[in-house]
Order: sequence, then C-alpha cells, then structure tokens
Amino acid sequence: MTNKQIADKLFISTHTVITHRRNISAKLGIHSPAGLTIYAIVNKLVELDDIKDSVEEQLPGD
Repeated sequence: MTNKQIADKLFISTHTVITHRRNISAKLGIHSPAGLTIYAIVNKLVELDDIKDSVEEQLPGD
C-alpha cells in the first residue's frame, strides 16, 4: 500500500504514516520498504495474499 492509501484507511495524515514507518524501520534496523514487507511476511504480520492483492492494485491496467 502507498503512504496515502494507508493514511486514508487509518484516517491519519500521510506525514504520520511516514513518521511511523521511519520509527519502525529504525527500531528494526530495516532500511527499505521491501525489507519491511519481508519482515511483516516472515513474522506473520500480514498474509502473502494481501501483499499480492496490494501490488496488483498498483499495477497499471491493460
């Protein structure tokens, strides 16, 4: 999900999403969005199908 999509879903500002991601990254020592995604999947914080659906939503249509 994009920062804007997360913000809209949680009714918070995009800046707040960015701040939370930055803080989580620092605490976990993970320095990329891909790394955070892998961490979430490995630790069963999200389902792989949810990630797949989110990526497919962001792809341009045919």
